[in-house]
Amino acid sequence: MSDEIQKSVAEEESPMEKIAEKIHDHDSSSSESEHEKPESPSALKAKIYRLFGREKPVHKVLGGGLPADVFLWRDKKLSAAVLGVATAIWVLFELVEYHLLSLVCHILIFSLAALFLMSNAHGVLNKPAPKIPDIHIKEEHFILIVSALRNEMNQAFVILRSIALGRDLKKFLMVVVGLWIISVVGNWFNFLTLVYICFVLLHTVPMLYEKHEDKVDPVAEKTLKELRKHYMVFDEKVLSKIPVASLKAKLG
Repeated sequence: MSDEIQKSVAEEESPMEKIAEKIHDHDSSSSESEHEKPESPSALKAKIYRLFGREKPVHKVLGGGLPADVFLWRDKKLSAAVLGVATAIWVLFELVEYHLLSLVCHILIFSLAALFLMSNAHGVLNKPAPKIPDIHIKEEHFILIVSALRNEMNQAFVILRSIALGRDLKKFLMVVVGLWIISVVGNWFNFLTLVYICFVLLHTVPMLYEKHEDKVDPVAEKTLKELRKHYMVFDEKVLSKIPVASLKAKLG
């Protein structure tokens, strides 16, 4: 009889315990929600639209380190020196119409002549002979450069293969338009001038964007929204009517 009474009491207490546990869980969750702090200004700032969807600062997007410092003019003397050397090379080869092979040969001639004279004049002038360093390319560095180049080329081949198989019509059109724009620009300038223009843009556009990114990003966001609208209209009226699926079935 006592066992039955204990079972009945246990059965009566178990629902009460469940209710108490639910109340405790609700209180703990509410207390945790009350103690949650509002989003910090940095978290809110991270939600602001950034050009090309970037989440990192411009310095890290450019790879960080010395190259990013040069492009963003963190060291003004070094950046000016690099840009000045590039400008001198462009003037030398484009305006003066100097040739690369002639320049390399002349530099080697003057360097060897100067070192030869200094090496033979130290006995006459009672000065120590110049120490010429033993220059050689390490195999590790050469392998790293070739390996990085190989990886980039393999990724490019994979992208080109996926485009050629017709898996992504949007990417195909973007690549075609991009190559067409490059071909048109290539008709305006020769290769050296085009490389120099890109080099100058790398030294000016990132620096100006970093200074005015809070003004540029909203304008870029509106522009991209308008471009998406036009693309959706183009997709609905033109791209959706292209029988891509049937072509894939035939190719498959």
